Amino acid sequence: MSPSIHPTLSLILLLLISPSCLSLVSSSIQDDFVQCLDFNSELLVPLSTFYNQKSSNFSAVLQSSAQNLRYLVPSVPKPEFIFTPLIEGHVQAAVICSKELRIHLRVRSGGHDYEGLSYVSEIETPFIIVDLSRLRSVSVDLADNSAWAQAGATIGEVYYRISEKSRIHGFPAGLCTSLGVGGHITGGAYGSMMRKYGLGRWERIYSGPSEEGGGASFGIILEWKIKLVPVPSTVTVFTVTRTLEQNATKLLHRWQQVVDKLDEDLFIRVIIQAPSASGGKAGRTVSTSYNALFLGTSDRLLGVMKKSFPELGLKRSDCTEMSWIKSVLYIAGYPSGTPPEVLLQGKSTFKNFFKAKSDFVRDTISETALEGLWNRLMQEDSPLMIWTPYGGMMSKISESSAPFPHRKGTIFMSQYLSLWNNASEDAAKHMDWIRRLYNYMAPYVSNFPREAYVNYRDLDLGMNKNGTSFIQASVWGAKYFKDNFDRLVQVKTKVDPDNFFRHEQSIPPLPLSLRGKWTTD
Repeated sequence: MSPSIHPTLSLILLLLISPSCLSLVSSSIQDDFVQCLDFNSELLVPLSTFYNQKSSNFSAVLQSSAQNLRYLVPSVPKPEFIFTPLIEGHVQAAVICSKELRIHLRVRSGGHDYEGLSYVSEIETPFIIVDLSRLRSVSVDLADNSAWAQAGATIGEVYYRISEKSRIHGFPAGLCTSLGVGGHITGGAYGSMMRKYGLGRWERIYSGPSEEGGGASFGIILEWKIKLVPVPSTVTVFTVTRTLEQNATKLLHRWQQVVDKLDEDLFIRVIIQAPSASGGKAGRTVSTSYNALFLGTSDRLLGVMKKSFPELGLKRSDCTEMSWIKSVLYIAGYPSGTPPEVLLQGKSTFKNFFKAKSDFVRDTISETALEGLWNRLMQEDSPLMIWTPYGGMMSKISESSAPFPHRKGTIFMSQYLSLWNNASEDAAKHMDWIRRLYNYMAPYVSNFPREAYVNYRDLDLGMNKNGTSFIQASVWGAKYFKDNFDRLVQVKTKVDPDNFFRHEQSIPPLPLSLRGKWTTD
């Protein structure tokens, strides 16, 4: 914890602060920024925390946690410099100086924003990145069933530090272990225990507006107090794959009918692919992999499956019992036998050029519609879909209780991805394919609005141009937050009326003409 911040303020929401009166004359943006930081920081800011475009390791630092390679190509705008603060007070000073010097600021925790918004600005320049990767401490307090995690830590590091202290405690957050704590929690931290416990919870010590929605629109939360949950000493995992030739269509249709009603201890997602075949398109098929975590032993799991989803044909030989921390590695796709210490590396195992979209499904998709979906998947080189089950605790929480609204009535969330490995490939071809797939799925998913998951950012839904427009933002705001968008706008208007914290899909403040006239319940 920073010596410059009072312990009771470990969870910090950095809102706008009146800038100090400085008169700076220097030859570059970075020089001005460094002088301003030193004036506003209790501890000196080392020059080693800065990486500008002339630095030999600038590209390495920029790419270090960036997940989507589409946003690292030379034609994409680059920051003037990257600042990697060492203490929490440095971040507060960076906000003050960015405002005073009128330099647009982006904040990066884990670099997983699907459209690169934490490290790219295509709407205004110059811009800088405040990279929180050096603020990554995790402290676990089992007596309080809690942990403190700084925003630069990854979810995998949080999991590992919990497991160091206990085999029977966990945290119900993401399946991808390189997710940064900061961005993941503010967008709604779902994972393989969501049906049992809901989204990853944090204790509201400071009444901040960024809980489960609107991350990077209000301020910067530097440290989270998260609530731990009990897990059994033994859990069970399995992955069962079925192709079209193995009745995959009927099986997936049945999965939709039962998955949100299964035992809350059971999470079964479906990973859908159309792998390339050696015989060309003629030999290609679609595979559906049922990837599961059960909070209990294989004996009890087999009983649950026999009663609720016998069609999968799960056998004891399909099941593997292990500790919860090893199940984290299994679900994340690490090879068998990988030691948990790999989670401390904080590195993404998934770096591609990709475009993604999301949907929420409330009614069973027919077998005929699924067959049409298969035809479209086999038109793309490397398609991927992931269907994530809802129900359980997710159905018991009101959609208005927090900004994340996708709860009761949702059967599953669908994520669509097109992936490619080379910058020389025709990106437009892949982008066109996924947009056509998204259009095909429209009749089978939620509508009015057609919902989307904010952590699967999609700029096709619209983006701010020439400032943040309330009318423009209402389009994607309703998709991400439904009626909660109006409440987020009210908060934004109160805490950041000048719209300092902004990006291509940030929450807007109310127009001046509406302030004081428009209220929500």
